[in-house]
Amino acid sequence: MSVDLTGALRRLRIVPLIVIDDPAHAEPLAAALREGGLPCAEVAFRTPKSLDALRRMVAAAGNLLVGAGTVLSAAQAAEALDAGAKFIVAPGFDPAVVDFCRERNVPVYPGACTPTEIGAARARGLRVVKFFPAEPMGGLKVLKAVAAPFVDMEFMPTGGIGADNLRPYLAFDRVVACGGSWMAPQPWIAAGDFTRIRDEVRRAVALAQPEAGA
Repeated sequence: MSVDLTGALRRLRIVPLIVIDDPAHAEPLAAALREGGLPCAEVAFRTPKSLDALRRMVAAAGNLLVGAGTVLSAAQAAEALDAGAKFIVAPGFDPAVVDFCRERNVPVYPGACTPTEIGAARARGLRVVKFFPAEPMGGLKVLKAVAAPFVDMEFMPTGGIGADNLRPYLAFDRVVACGGSWMAPQPWIAAGDFTRIRDEVRRAVALAQPEAGA
């Protein structure tokens, strides 16, 4: 299951990080992501109604791949799965969250940005982790350095990634996909500016395509 989902993320190349204040925005946001060509959403548990928003997005999703992000406990992971999340993303490496997801054969991508954290994730059978926060930790240069000893590990860098630095990350062959919110930032969602989001998603998808001759 994890392998299949990781393959899907690898094809998408971008995982939109979504922060929703009003669950009523979930359905039109799902439509904007699909129409923009990026049928994926990591709904962050950062607002009081994020669980309801995730549930509504799953219901409206169609072929949208919906996961839960900013998961801080096994209890939150359980709530997310009950709401229909297909994968779990955590900001850090929490053994309880990882073990809960592994026991249920649910893809989980914990945050890991040091050799110790990456090694701990690997020891629990994971082969893909979220490199977070990517840019504040030193960016692609640091990612390549910490990835070097872990030849069987892959990464989803997130944090400070946008249209201006997406391509270099995706060019690194150990990167599965990049997480980011620049194509659907919280203020745009709150304002109901879904046409703008759709258009920005289209630009992001085009930007993520491999360069000719690469």
